[in-house]
Parts: sequence; C-alpha cells; structure tokens
Amino acid sequence: CVSSRQNPHPLEIIESYLIAFANFAWGTPLLALLLGGGIFFLFSSRLAPFRHFGHALDILRGKYDDPNEVGQISHYEALSTALASTIGMGNISGVAVAIATGGPGAIFWMWVSAFVGMATKFFTCSLAIMYRGKDSAGEMQGGPMYVIREGLGPKWTPMAAFFCVACLFGALPLFQTNQLTQAIRDLILKPNGIDTGFQTDLLTGIAITALVALVIFGGIRRIGTVAGKLVPAMVVLYSVSVIYIIAAHLPDVPASFGLIFSDAFTGDAVMGGALGALIIMGVRRAAFSHEAGIGTAAMAHGAAKTNEPIREGLIAMLGPAIDTLVVCPMTALAIIVTGVFRDGDASGITLTARAFEEAMGITGILILGVAVSIFALTTMFSMSYYGTKCFSFLFGARYGKMYNYFYVASILAGAVASLTAVINLIDGMYAMMAFPTMISALILAPRVRAASVKYFAELSRDRIGN
Repeated sequence: CVSSRQNPHPLEIIESYLIAFANFAWGTPLLALLLGGGIFFLFSSRLAPFRHFGHALDILRGKYDDPNEVGQISHYEALSTALASTIGMGNISGVAVAIATGGPGAIFWMWVSAFVGMATKFFTCSLAIMYRGKDSAGEMQGGPMYVIREGLGPKWTPMAAFFCVACLFGALPLFQTNQLTQAIRDLILKPNGIDTGFQTDLLTGIAITALVALVIFGGIRRIGTVAGKLVPAMVVLYSVSVIYIIAAHLPDVPASFGLIFSDAFTGDAVMGGALGALIIMGVRRAAFSHEAGIGTAAMAHGAAKTNEPIREGLIAMLGPAIDTLVVCPMTALAIIVTGVFRDGDASGITLTARAFEEAMGITGILILGVAVSIFALTTMFSMSYYGTKCFSFLFGARYGKMYNYFYVASILAGAVASLTAVINLIDGMYAMMAFPTMISALILAPRVRAASVKYFAELSRDRIGN
C-alpha cells in the first residue's frame, strides 16, 4: 500500500504551491511597503484626513454632490460599493481565520494596519480621481492602472498591466463562495440531517452563480444601487447581534482586550512564537478586510461623480474606519469572550458560528446565516466590477463584460475548493496588486499633498466667509 504522502493528490500539490506563493509574496518587502508606506502617508498628510473627519461625513451626506460633475455614481454609492467588497466575509470569516491561525494578538496588528490604511486610502483614492483616464470606448475611468498610466506616464504601462493581471484573479469570488457554501452546509444542511458532499456544494455553487449573475451583468450602477440598500442594513443587523453577545459576556471584555494586546507582542499561537509571523498574519488579514493599498477600492471611488480628488480621498478614508476598526473588533470580541477560539478545531465561518450559537442559540445561527449570505453576495457583486475594469484596460472596453463569464464560472470552483487553497491564492494575488498600487502612490504622494493643502485652505476660507 502506497501512502498518500508518497503519492500526493494533484490538488494537494496545487495547494502546497499556493501556500508557498502566498508566504513568499507576503514577505518583509511587502510588509514594509504597506505599513511603512501607510506611516509615510500618515505623516505626509499631517493627519489632515483625520482632522477633517466631520467634513468627510458632510460629503458623504451629499452636501457637495453635483450631478453635472464627471463620474458614474455618488460619493455614498462609491463608498457603499467599496464597503460591499470589504465588509463581509473578511470581517466574519477573515477575523476568525486570523484568530484561529495567529491567536488573538493578530487582531492588534489588524488595527494597526487599518489605522495607517486610512491614510493610504486617502492618498490612493484621491489619486484615482486626480488621474482618471479614458478607456478604449472614451469613457472616463479610475483606478491604479490609470493612475500609473496617466500619472507616471506611458512608459509605466507594463506595471499597470501587471496590476490588472493580478486583479483578474485577486477579484475572483472564491473566498466568499467558499465560506458561504460552508455556512450553508454547516449552519443549515447538517443540523437538519441533510447529506452533504461534493454534489451538494456544487449545487450550492450553481444557485449562488445564478443570483450573482442577475446583478453583475447590470454594471456599476446596479451594483451601487443594490449595495447602497443592502450593506447598511446588514451592518446594523450584524452589529446589534455582536453587541448583544459582547454585552452578555461583559465581565470578560477587559480580559479579552488584555489578551489581544499581550498576545500581540508574543506571537504564542503562530510559528512557535514568532512575532514577525504574527504581524504578517495580522496585516494579511487586515489587507483582505479593508484592502487599503491593494487598489480595488480606488477603482470604486474612481467612478464617483466629483471633480475634486481630495473629497473622494476623504470618503475613502472612512472605509477602513468602518470596516476594520469597528466591524472587525466586534467579531473578534464575540469569538474571544465566548472562548470558542480555544477549541482549536474550527476556522473561518464555523468558528464565528460557534460564538453566535454559544451566546444566542439557534437565533444566533439564523442571524449569522442571513448576515453571511448578504455580506458574501454584495462582496461578489462589487468584486466583479473590479475585474471587469482590469479586463477592459488590458483587452479593450468592448470586451470588458466577457470577464463576468469567467467570474461567475469561478464561483463553482470556490464552492468545492478547500479554504486553504482559496485563501492563499487570493492572498498572493492581493500582494501582487499591492506592489504597483503602493509604488505609484508613493511616487505621486507629493501631488496629493499639494492638492490637499490647497483644498483645506479653501475650505477654511469658505467657513470663515460664511
């Protein structure tokens, strides 16, 4: 009898290569680029985005909207579209994966990444408006590929193309599909005695494919409309549920925060206590959650109806604040205060489900099931738009929607693939996208700095005048 170790299954070989690829991509250079770059943006702006947080909320409420300005969607719809691709499985499953593999301390480094990520998004999304370019159909577009081509010049186009190729795979809905399928299997089918297996997962994938296809073939306006209606309601439902769980374990909250901070500098749960590995784990999961520096959000904000880059940068800054500094900590606390993370035999959505079940019983499972379904679907709606834009940049706008066929077909692969393979493929591609996004933003940062000084000076004069 020959062991499976001597003759590994082809899927096991692919999985091992994906793990090696992701670990290589998320090495010290990328960590320095994301965290170091974010710190540079933080001090370069002199905390201006943070000092004008109230002004950002005024913009979001539509105080400065002008329907005659260039763009396709409102500030609110741009933020909703960006949040639809970040608030979701990254907050529910991603946080659970971080805790299961890196321990509670990984959450601290997610917070650090999100804080500097707010400054990163201010710069990258301001640039998305500042350097919009026309696609082959003559329509104005925004995103890192246009920032690179229009801001740095045509000779940098290969780097823009590299970003787009990575995004074609990084934008695939594999993780969302995988975790939604797992949620349906573990939260609905198994508890009701329904047999599960490859065929069941495949049928689930087919159903998800049909739902996603109905929305994404309608384009960015339909995506923005759907996301604008569903995302806020789900954030409220999920937040209220998690707050209830935390309140039910209120005496354990101080100790849970203490565990997050103490574990953040020991790395006891990962790679034999390697602190560097723990930091990388936190930053990887945070990047998957808020996507600051990756470049996807810049494509959504680049479609906003505005001629003022700094305004959209301020709106984009709200994303990591809502996503990783508000929603992620609630999930983390729910998992830690209930103690379910100590079992060590669950990861992803199953771990979060255990926390909900421990505190709320079957009601918690039902609420989480609804939230997971909506979050996963809205994320899939938005991510398709990013891939379509990159496909259009590479092959022409007339062929852009062809990507959607590849996109919906990948949903079936995500439904039956392993979580390890899926998450490492996406992690690796996100890393590839981050390099051109951050490099171009750092080179062009002085122009954003100059534009922000001018904008805030005019804003102060207008306030004094009024």
